[in-house]
Amino acid sequence: MVLRGLGGAASTNPHNRNKVRYVIPIVIAAIALLALFTIHGPSENIQYVGSPDRYQGFVPKGVINYEGHTDPMGDLILDNGTVIHDAMWHGKYSDTIIQNHNQIVKLNNDFVGKTDPVNNQPYVPLQDLYVIKGQVPIMQVTINGQTYYVIDANKINEANIAGFYTYKGWVNNFVAAMNTPGTYAAVLPGNSPVFKWTNTIGTVAYQTMVYQQYLSDAAGGAVVVLPNRTIIPYGININISGTSFNKYIFPPVYNSSS
Repeated sequence: MVLRGLGGAASTNPHNRNKVRYVIPIVIAAIALLALFTIHGPSENIQYVGSPDRYQGFVPKGVINYEGHTDPMGDLILDNGTVIHDAMWHGKYSDTIIQNHNQIVKLNNDFVGKTDPVNNQPYVPLQDLYVIKGQVPIMQVTINGQTYYVIDANKINEANIAGFYTYKGWVNNFVAAMNTPGTYAAVLPGNSPVFKWTNTIGTVAYQTMVYQQYLSDAAGGAVVVLPNRTIIPYGININISGTSFNKYIFPPVYNSSS
């Protein structure tokens, strides 16, 4: 009735015009409130964890069904060393992370315990992890009485996500190294003496190159070098390789004589 009154004879009635003046603001306010709820309502419980411009790491360990989709679940390592357990990755790259993780698990089953032909030491379990540059949007949810922390990956810029793999016992150290001033990345030359070291560093350095032959779009043989000259070998999951990580994805050759 109001819409018809705006263009008809009723609009000449002062009483009707008063109704129009009151109704229009109410309608506009209702529409604005609906839009506000639609845009912000689902995000009210989202918190941003971690520090801007620093690195956080997601370490998948299994899967969980959330909102009708199978998502990877594991730990979220923050730049200050805090670990948030029962974190799930929901949104972009979810399927790719599951695929990468399953491949790593299979390779561990095939190789761990066998002998590295270069340093004659047993292979060790490797672990994939996904590093986010900047803060991570998470939302706390309860499923079957248990609390989980959902990483809303759709709110993260693709440039700020990259996948890596290293020794399972070093994932926390890897994230910490990325957050250590003065750390840089390099790739080992094929004749590097590091491959012959009879310790876990030598083993993992070569093992990342072995695994790259079986992984989808992967490259091994890289290292992060800390200011104290400690090195952590790692590989790269190229199918998740945001441009913010170019220095880790395309590192220069490691020229140390050590």
